[in-house]
Amino acid sequence: MAEKPAEQRILLANPRGFCAGVERAIAIVERALAKFGAPIYVHHEVVHNRYVVDDLRAKGAIFVDSLDEVPAGATLIFSAHGVSRTVSETAQARGFRIFDATCPLVTKVHVEVARMHDNEREIVMIGHRGHPEVEGTMGQVAGGIHLVENLADVARLEIRNPERLSYVTQTTLSVDDAATIVAALRQRFPDIQGPKKDDICYATQNRQDAVKQLASQCDVVIVVGSQNSSNSNRLREVAENLGTPAYLVDAAGQLEPAWFAGKSRVGLTAGASAPEVLVEEIIAQLRRWGVSSVQPLTGVVENTAFPLPRELTN
Repeated sequence: MAEKPAEQRILLANPRGFCAGVERAIAIVERALAKFGAPIYVHHEVVHNRYVVDDLRAKGAIFVDSLDEVPAGATLIFSAHGVSRTVSETAQARGFRIFDATCPLVTKVHVEVARMHDNEREIVMIGHRGHPEVEGTMGQVAGGIHLVENLADVARLEIRNPERLSYVTQTTLSVDDAATIVAALRQRFPDIQGPKKDDICYATQNRQDAVKQLASQCDVVIVVGSQNSSNSNRLREVAENLGTPAYLVDAAGQLEPAWFAGKSRVGLTAGASAPEVLVEEIIAQLRRWGVSSVQPLTGVVENTAFPLPRELTN
C-alpha cells in the first residue's frame, strides 16, 4: 500500500455483528433443515446478508418472494423481517408447516400497530419504503397507516383526526434520523402518541453508539454488511455524518487499498446480520497490507437471547 504510515492499526467496534434476532432466525432455518430435510422454503431472505443467504441456500434453503413458489405440504419459514397479515393467513390456509422467524422486537411493533388500529387511531410508520419489515408491519392492518421516510413526507401528511394519531418506527433506523422525524411529527401534530418503549431495537442502538465512538477515533471506517441491509447502511451513514469516510463491504475482496492510504487508524464494525467470520477475513486482508495491530474497543455487553420454536428444540 503506497504512502501508508509506518504503523497502521485497526480499532474494532463493540458490539458488532449478529444480534439475538438474527441468531434466532438463522438457527430456525438450520434446525428445520436438520429435522425435516431439504428443501426448506423461506419467505424473502431470512436476514439481509449475502454470505448467510448463500450458506443456507447451499444447505437446502430456497428463498422465495411469493407463496405461489411454495409447493403444497412444504415447510415454510417467515424471515426475521416479518410478514403481513395477508401473507400469514394465506400460508396457514394453504396448510404449510410454518415456522415464524420474525424477530420478537419486530413482532412487538406488529402488536402495537394492531392495538392502535383497534383503538381507532391513525398510524404513522417511520421507515424505508419497500423494506420487508415496513411492508410486513404496515400489512398488519387494512388502511389507516401512513409511511414517512423523511421530513418532506411529514410535511405532506394528510391526517383525518390529528387528535387520534400514533406512530411506530422500523426497528433498524438511524436513531438520530428517527428522532428528527419524530420531532417534526410532534411539531405538526402535538397530540401524536408514540409507543411506550422505543421501537428501534437494542442492537441497532448499541451498534450505532459503538460506531460513533469508533468514528471519533479513526481516519476511515469499514462496515461489514450487505447493500440491502438497513442497519448496516445506517452504520455507514452514522460514521459519515461524523465526518469520517466510511465504506460498506460484503467481504474482504471488496476492499480498496486506496481507502487506507495515509490512514493510521482503521475502524471496523459489522451490521447485525453480518457474521464474525467476515470481520476476521477483513482483518486478515488488512494485516497482509501492513496493519500492525488490532485493538478492540470497549462497549455494551449484550446478553439478549430469544427462544426457538418448541418443535425445533425437541
